[in-house]
Amino acid sequence: MNELRYNSYAAFFRRQFGERLQKVSIDAGFSCPNRNADNRSIGGCIFCNNSAFNPSYCSPSKSIAQQVDEGIDFHRNRYPDTKSYLAYFQPYSNTFAPLDELRKCYEEALSHPLVVGLIIGTRPDCVDEEKLDYIASLSERCSFVAVEYGIESCYDKTLAAIGRGHDFTATQRAVKMTRSRGLHCGAHLVLGLPGESRPMILEEANALNELGVDSLKLHQLQVIKGTRLELMADVAQDASADTARKALQAIGVCEEVTTMEGYIALVCDLLERLDGNIMMERFAGEVPPRFQALPLLAWRRKDGRLLRNEEVPQMVNRELERRNSFQGMLKKDF
Repeated sequence: MNELRYNSYAAFFRRQFGERLQKVSIDAGFSCPNRNADNRSIGGCIFCNNSAFNPSYCSPSKSIAQQVDEGIDFHRNRYPDTKSYLAYFQPYSNTFAPLDELRKCYEEALSHPLVVGLIIGTRPDCVDEEKLDYIASLSERCSFVAVEYGIESCYDKTLAAIGRGHDFTATQRAVKMTRSRGLHCGAHLVLGLPGESRPMILEEANALNELGVDSLKLHQLQVIKGTRLELMADVAQDASADTARKALQAIGVCEEVTTMEGYIALVCDLLERLDGNIMMERFAGEVPPRFQALPLLAWRRKDGRLLRNEEVPQMVNRELERRNSFQGMLKKDF
């Protein structure tokens, strides 16, 4: 593939550390406000089933040390030359606990001889000054520390509709506190949430530019089994791809995310408006077929093979090449 036309997160690690760093996911048994007895959002997020995104070796029934060891063994088959690893606290909200509990978990991960840093996935409404002060102190003892926030949407109306339980102001506050401590700040955004049109999605690039996040993961809206979104779509699993697309559009999902071609074009439109300093870590999510509730055949290749997540960046780059475009080309100046 020719030179990348977007700012690659993986390339950043190669430049910064001279090698590839592999993330090892950890399920430390944390929960989130939406799953507590006093939850602020009835039913939680409409798209959430964390089991669909958890690697097979992740389980809170195992110690953190065991998960790290098994994760390293898992990834060594694919990346045998990797020497250093990042402990990725991934499922649910990994700052949603008292500081003493967080300290115990993070310290156990960092005690592993091959772990050189931490990535902490959480929600914007689950951090405070004290927790971020402690997390920032860890960066003095290891190579890399990042906090990743599930922003999901930059619109309060959408956040309320999907049962997120916080508004965009909470995101702005969390990102500001994180960046003020010199911590790497990552963000997750879901493209195609019900009620968000293509112009609304593209406008989110400006909101992200103003936030000043360091890295970004994009996820296409997926209908996962066992979620409220599955009930909202109300489509039989053996329905045709065309029926599934129509069902999604009926609940307000924009047409662009219901086909592979439309999604790639939407991602490139967003990239053109996104600040070139924001590193792109992911362009789409990948869920095992057993968790997928809708048969969107457009996410498969013509030979029927499931499209893998690592193939999407190549498709995005090819489309940017076709356009003779690049990340940030249409960025607004404020």
